[in-house]
Amino acid sequence: MTYEDPEELDMHTDTHEITVPASAAGVRADKYLADTLPELSRSRLQELIRDGQAMIGNKPLKSSRKLSAGEIIILRMPELKDPEILPEDIPIEILYEDEDVLIVNKPKGMTVHPAPGHASGTLVNAVMYHCRGNLSGINGVLRPGIVHRIDKDTTGALIICKNDVAHRLIAEQLAIHSINREYLGIVTGNIKEDSGTIEGNIGRDPRDRKRMAVVKTGGKPAVTHYTVLERFGNYTLCAFKLETGRTHQIRVHMASKGHPLLGDTVYSSGRSPYPTEGQTLHAATIGFIHPRTGEYVEFKAPLPAYFEGILKRLRDGR
Repeated sequence: MTYEDPEELDMHTDTHEITVPASAAGVRADKYLADTLPELSRSRLQELIRDGQAMIGNKPLKSSRKLSAGEIIILRMPELKDPEILPEDIPIEILYEDEDVLIVNKPKGMTVHPAPGHASGTLVNAVMYHCRGNLSGINGVLRPGIVHRIDKDTTGALIICKNDVAHRLIAEQLAIHSINREYLGIVTGNIKEDSGTIEGNIGRDPRDRKRMAVVKTGGKPAVTHYTVLERFGNYTLCAFKLETGRTHQIRVHMASKGHPLLGDTVYSSGRSPYPTEGQTLHAATIGFIHPRTGEYVEFKAPLPAYFEGILKRLRDGR
């Protein structure tokens, strides 16, 4: 399988087949793989390489090997034992539901899917209870129904797929970037221009592997369009439209421009005179071709109360 970005197509298989581009010629294998597969840490990739799970041709790949353009890396992912995921009666705000899809307004502080050692309190636990087993199974027991995700402290509209046919058709739209996703966010500083576009490959930050960054080599292409809606002195309310969906894309791109999201504790100090509890970012609109009807549908998620409260104080000059 040719690798897809994890934010765009959250579908996991046992094997990744990766063709080395010309831009990665001469790059160490472990560095290139870490940039290309951001959901895996560099230490995890090095472990897989040491265990003989990465091959070029019929030869095991070495971490220090300098790559050549056109080579094909085969990376095998050993099957992990998944924890038991149980339905939980957690309230969720439903924007729309039919026999194929469920659109929810994810609250702040809720993780989308479980991970080893953290198997409860997630959106998956909540939708498992709500849907009573009617969820797609393509992404396995950890991610039933999950075809894309947003960050824990980002709120807003998220698609849940209730069967495998819907999952495949939505995933295809994600893969070609045809799903309409619009966000609202408050950034620090006064953006002078009324609109603009940020382009820059996003990959692991070479100085901090827990962060993403705009990188000169490697990474994945990313394009973010922004429009200024209101200015409040040292803060700006913006609308964002994504062409791609890389990990932390809006947060990374705006921080690279010198205007990080208000409250972002990863890409800024996180200091804020307002109650933010993480970045002030909301997935306001999601639109796609419905998997059954073939017609375009669009859903809007209302702003959470904390976001509305900050806007009121900014508009009142407080």
